[in-house]
Amino acid sequence: MKLKQLESLLGDVQQFDNPKIELEQYPTGPHIASRMLYEIHSRFDEVEGRSVLDLGCGCGTLGIAAAMLGAEHVVGVDADEAAIATAQANCQEYEIDMDFIQARLPHMPLTSDSVEVVVMNPPFGTRTKGADMLFLAAGLKAASVAVYSLHKSSTREHVQRAAVRDFGAKNAEVLYQLRYNLPAMYKFHKRKEVDIEVDLWRFVP
Repeated sequence: MKLKQLESLLGDVQQFDNPKIELEQYPTGPHIASRMLYEIHSRFDEVEGRSVLDLGCGCGTLGIAAAMLGAEHVVGVDADEAAIATAQANCQEYEIDMDFIQARLPHMPLTSDSVEVVVMNPPFGTRTKGADMLFLAAGLKAASVAVYSLHKSSTREHVQRAAVRDFGAKNAEVLYQLRYNLPAMYKFHKRKEVDIEVDLWRFVP
């Protein structure tokens, strides 16, 4: 599958009806999701035939992309029941098999015995301090091969240090920088949209 085809297919993924700010719920749009998963697939060959966990799956965009690229088994984990329901509806629409587990970190229902690759677009930690690191720690515990995650570029040094020193990652590498277009979704947003610079990381547990 070509990148443009993947992006086009992901354009029909239904996003949050009533996003919860306490969970920092923002849509993972087709542009950033397609580039993230296509990079993992084409550069590292870590999607096709793999068991993939979409951690903090929200509406399931990353997991659906992984399934489209040939993942053998995809599981989505999220704390929000409504988000999982939307993700399940998306999977039905695309005729994709994806399992879901409702769980709130730091409880992690899956281990590296069943998960090879973790993909995630975690909270940035702007509403709940440390939420991004909670997800990173959980992802590194769950994956046996690699963790791919998006983090604000402004936190690059902190992410690198925490991954290696605190969470035991053998390697932590920024693959490239992306612009994450966040639409206005909450009452306190004063602009229609804002671009945030984010890093796509690859961590080896």
